[in-house]
Amino acid sequence: MVAGSSKTVEDTPAAQPAPRYFNRELSWLAFNQRVLEEAGNTAHPLLERLRFLSISGNNLDEFFMVRVAGLKGQQLRGVEEKSADGMSASDALAAIAEAVEALADRQQRAWESLRAELDAAGISVIGMEPIDPECSAWLDDHFREQILPVLTPQAIDPAHPFPFVYNKALSLIFDLKRQSDGEPIRELVMLPNSLPRFIRLPGEGARYIAIETLIRRQIATLFPGYDYVDGGSFRIIRDSDIEIEEEAEDLVRYYQTAIKRRRRGRVIRLKLEDGMPAELEELVRDGLNAGDALVSVSTGFLGIADLGLIVEENRADLKFPSFTPRFPERIREYGGDCFAAIRSKDIVIHHPYETFDAVVAFLRQAAEDPDVVAIKQTLYRAGKQSAIIRALIDAAEAGKSVTAVVELKARFDEEQNLFWANALERAGVQVVYGFIDFKTHAKASMVIRREDKVYRTYCHLGTGNYHPVTARIYTDLSYFTADARVGRDVGQLFNYITGYVEPRGLELLTLSPRNLRRELCRLVDAEIDHARAGRPASLWAKMNALVDPDIIDKLYEASAAGVSIDLVIRGICCLRPGVAGLSENIRVKSIVGRFLEHSRIWCFGNGAALPGRDALVYISSADWMPRNFDRRVEFMLRLENPTVHQQVLDQVMVANLIDNEQSWVLDPSGTYHRLDAGGSRPFNLHHYFMTNPSLSGRGAALGSGRKSVPKLRLRSVPGH
Repeated sequence: MVAGSSKTVEDTPAAQPAPRYFNRELSWLAFNQRVLEEAGNTAHPLLERLRFLSISGNNLDEFFMVRVAGLKGQQLRGVEEKSADGMSASDALAAIAEAVEALADRQQRAWESLRAELDAAGISVIGMEPIDPECSAWLDDHFREQILPVLTPQAIDPAHPFPFVYNKALSLIFDLKRQSDGEPIRELVMLPNSLPRFIRLPGEGARYIAIETLIRRQIATLFPGYDYVDGGSFRIIRDSDIEIEEEAEDLVRYYQTAIKRRRRGRVIRLKLEDGMPAELEELVRDGLNAGDALVSVSTGFLGIADLGLIVEENRADLKFPSFTPRFPERIREYGGDCFAAIRSKDIVIHHPYETFDAVVAFLRQAAEDPDVVAIKQTLYRAGKQSAIIRALIDAAEAGKSVTAVVELKARFDEEQNLFWANALERAGVQVVYGFIDFKTHAKASMVIRREDKVYRTYCHLGTGNYHPVTARIYTDLSYFTADARVGRDVGQLFNYITGYVEPRGLELLTLSPRNLRRELCRLVDAEIDHARAGRPASLWAKMNALVDPDIIDKLYEASAAGVSIDLVIRGICCLRPGVAGLSENIRVKSIVGRFLEHSRIWCFGNGAALPGRDALVYISSADWMPRNFDRRVEFMLRLENPTVHQQVLDQVMVANLIDNEQSWVLDPSGTYHRLDAGGSRPFNLHHYFMTNPSLSGRGAALGSGRKSVPKLRLRSVPGH
């Protein structure tokens, strides 16, 4: 599908609206369908399209591991309380099962189409067809030397019960017959994680073979003296969420145990290869204790996420053109001195267009500067190769007071965070794990520096994680300031997390779970008052998800009062836009493209039209979901510096609203339509920010003839 053309995601999961709200899970599946649609978007290079297909598979795996697992747990406990959309757990599971089957079928069709295009481009995936003798000989040797020693076939009989199968494992099961006496035997082969899913064959051109295909081709080598009778493959997904027990006395020890338990969670999804004999299918179901699992049959490739391995093929012509993020001009103007640059004026950095190295440089300079006396840092997801962790360790070893708030409850990063916490503690960092009941999701750094016999506080607040890898593909904002008010507020944030000291008199920050939802409602109420008084009233908001019923109801109230509302919501949206008498003044769009939109930005007209100098502009770590308001430590920061205010509002937000090449518009029925630019001038916000100078601190660095940043104009919201 060519970007910008008219496209409707037909029969998407969200196409059956509830009276006031869309179901959260079905809305998420609709989002994953939009991701999948990019696999057919011919405006993208071929391997990037394969990457989108792989992402849709990985997304679906995590959806089952967490969301479907949670619903299944409710159903098994007999909890049939209906959510705001009117669905019980059983209702939602039935709708999910139907929607997932349709989505999985689209994934297989997408793979078959991409496979043919890849083959035409010189990248082939071999099946069971005959191959040339030289290649066949190489595969024989490779299997004997590199694959066979790692495999552990297991007979299934009364002496060998069905083994434990780990999460996301792909397994093969065979019925064989012994050649000597015709005795039948049943064998199970689990594919170890240590083996790559695809093997690249030598020679010209890129030829791959899936490991399960290779095993089938080599079955006589794996089982000498036996004839193949029948068989099939299957793949499972297990419940992988960790629930916190309030009585947990030692959070670290609890998580060390819980991570081990998670590996043995209930089977939530069982995917069977089409054509598996009924007797074998029944054996697999019983052996996995998968009676309550969502079971389905696939005629195609099991484990769509693994196709991402082929994307690593060295074919620059089939990938997005390389892009090198810019280093902020403001910091360059001060010779790389982050503190001097921040002290002169607040700085906003727009990732991934501007490099995350600026954040690392800030903390490295803090670690090395003899005048820095203390560093405080939250860590939600830091990644495996973290320069942030290294900087904190160096600071502690240099004798500085360093505090790290490590969030053990960061889903699927718990084990990595335990590792970092141990490393930090060994270096002398004061490690704090925050609350048992709340996740610390706020992203904040605080550096206290001695200057002219007084202490000055420098702060970094971000909408994304301190993760250098995701910072290359997630769009986020980093905000640096030496504003004393922010320093005081962030100091209270850390005291709240580390010592449960309730913040008082916050000046620019608003925190959850204290009063973030209440403050948002107050800001919307102010726009309602402006509308009723006949003044301009408008609200722009960008986030990843909108779920909270109280906030949705407040937006409905604002729409009824005449407030103009434009929402850019990448993923889940439970609000129904454009409904007469309910939400006719609300417009919702989703942007899916080269980068993953992740920043949270909220703008209120404040009695004037947006964009404008008098607007109230906020950045945040939170989405508008109950968990962000009630069960997480989050921040909302008001931007008052005029330059930063203008950059975020007039550049970042306007670009999101006028994008017409990567945008999908949500209609009242729950269907998303790819925005058709029509006669409008095409505008791709990712391309715009990749090809224009830095937004942060352009200043004198652009005074010598360099191209200036074009001024964006919002004439109308595309598609409305």
